[in-house]
Amino acid sequence: MLALAVNAQKSGKPIKQKKINGIQWLSFEEAQAKMKENPKKVFIDIYTDWCGWCKVMDKKTFSNQKVINYINENFYAIHFDAETADSILFKDKKYGRIEKSKVNALAAELMQNELSYPTTIFFDELFVNPMPLPGYLDVPTIEMMLTYIATNQHKTVRFDKFKKSFKSSW
Repeated sequence: MLALAVNAQKSGKPIKQKKINGIQWLSFEEAQAKMKENPKKVFIDIYTDWCGWCKVMDKKTFSNQKVINYINENFYAIHFDAETADSILFKDKKYGRIEKSKVNALAAELMQNELSYPTTIFFDELFVNPMPLPGYLDVPTIEMMLTYIATNQHKTVRFDKFKKSFKSSW
């Protein structure tokens, strides 16, 4: 699978990042196409190959079956290598690598130029209202964040109030 992803990046072809029995990762292109048919919230995991906490999050958080099920049910998920040299078309704008920093311009924009890995970006339906959340998310924290966004409480309840009343169901 890794060799396939590496070869796809070198060829400039879109990378299929779906995992069987895992989070159904989509490319930006796939997520945008699906959004036209069925609007849904978006979960973006921005990572780099050299980031230790990114690897921990892949291994411990994204392997949890409840996390997998909740993300697959409620979000379109994108696993985005911040340093990809591939061009990405997002919302009718083409993004490529910023050579000085070796970061893809879309990653920099989504993280509001605060480069930190991993960073999770939540979007409401139709890719509006980007909400970046830098740092490693363990299972209890991601459950709280996913619930806050998926249930639209982020639109009416301040996070500090939500956090105090949140009861884990996992």
